[in-house]
Amino acid sequence: MSSELRLKKLRGSGGYVMATVTDEQQMKGNLGGPDLFLAPIGRLDSQKITKHFCNTCEKEFEGPPKIVFENPNEEVAENLILAEKGQYICNSCDSSIAEYREFKKQDEDSEVGSAKPLEPQQVAPPQQVAPPQQVAPPQQVAPPQQVAPPQQTSQESVTQSGPAKSVTSIEGRIVFDENANKIGTAKQVGIDSTQSMVLVITKEDGTEGSIPWSNIKKIGQIILLGNPEVSQPGKCSNCGFGNKEGAKFCEDCGTKI
Repeated sequence: MSSELRLKKLRGSGGYVMATVTDEQQMKGNLGGPDLFLAPIGRLDSQKITKHFCNTCEKEFEGPPKIVFENPNEEVAENLILAEKGQYICNSCDSSIAEYREFKKQDEDSEVGSAKPLEPQQVAPPQQVAPPQQVAPPQQVAPPQQVAPPQQTSQESVTQSGPAKSVTSIEGRIVFDENANKIGTAKQVGIDSTQSMVLVITKEDGTEGSIPWSNIKKIGQIILLGNPEVSQPGKCSNCGFGNKEGAKFCEDCGTKI
């Protein structure tokens, strides 16, 4: 396959960038239509970006936008790690031009399993306030020392580092509902207004939609929706009869439970 660089328009939810990309990057950015998207490609070298357009400013700017990213290395499903997430940000108004997520497998030889449920945040109990005590006369305090601001090394900033491994992306995988009907193509993993993780998809009619992460049953070569299977205590593995919890033998067929 040719590795020749070509100047392309790569779209995001808040604008687009003009960048030189390889044939492999073009394949990642193609979700089945005439347009190329920035999110499936991930983080580009800022030197490859020649221009960027911001929908908020309604203006095209020369040069690359700011690229901010972090490496949370967070497990979002069995054998699936969120390796990196980042944003392309307008230099003028700080609006988001595009977001991306990159994933990796812990074990490349194993399949990706059920999605990991989101854990509710625990709220710390209120602290008891001690009764007021007599305050001694104030002492003179030395003025605080001035701290030099951190130097910026480049337009790309990292908030957290992590080990780099081979990355497996779920972008472009076909999404089916629990009745095996195709409903769209995975685009990226995002966060909704309630700060809950969702899967952003491109629907069959070309529009964009989102699916709560808790509605994902399996992630493999395809993405299957539905509630994760939960074993029922007392259910017979032979005939499916629902016995009382703690039963040793099935009341219907006599099979040992």
